[in-house]
Amino acid sequence: MIFKNRRQAGKLLAKKLGVFKNLPAGRQVKDVIVVGITRGGVVVAKETAAILNLKLDLIVVKKIGALNNPELAIGAVAPAKTVFWDKDLCTRLGVSEKEKINSLKIKNQERLKLEKFLRKTNPALKLKNKIVILIDDGVATGSTVLCAQKYFRKQKVSKIILATPVIAKDTLRSVKKYFDDVIILEIPDNFYAIGQFYKDFTQVSDKEVIRILNKN
Repeated sequence: MIFKNRRQAGKLLAKKLGVFKNLPAGRQVKDVIVVGITRGGVVVAKETAAILNLKLDLIVVKKIGALNNPELAIGAVAPAKTVFWDKDLCTRLGVSEKEKINSLKIKNQERLKLEKFLRKTNPALKLKNKIVILIDDGVATGSTVLCAQKYFRKQKVSKIILATPVIAKDTLRSVKKYFDDVIILEIPDNFYAIGQFYKDFTQVSDKEVIRILNKN
């Protein structure tokens, strides 16, 4: 399946999450939050949350790339000093502790700066005892969603559902055990990059993310 854009993907995800649509007023409604991973995941999440009539928030997670291949994620950093390392990949690449420390410091500074900017008028929602539907526009290595998952567990959420339009087959096998449920639209045999599954995969700006949250 090739998605027209992130908005269409979000609407399609909402159909597979229909159990959360128009829940009766009360605890269930206010205790389910859709959380998009910046930046592209927020666009997808916005469409899903709107259709399901659920609250929307974001999580700023920064991928930590390999020294000689920045696009290859060896780890990620999320709020509250939450860090995930792909231990097997770090071992195969011979990543030293010094490299990890230096890369983490740089990426966490970037993450903090971005989070401060995006949250000027949008403080984080309380997550304790909530059901979180975590959304990204696609999952390649899984480092970002696994880092987000670690953060949500710290916040003592009651349940985490990973929902994404597309995920690499090997990645799905390795990450699904960390989530209470996984909702996927496309699991391709050949996965090279998330963008190959979108006709329009235009980079999402910080201003667009803020605009989406302000309209929520």
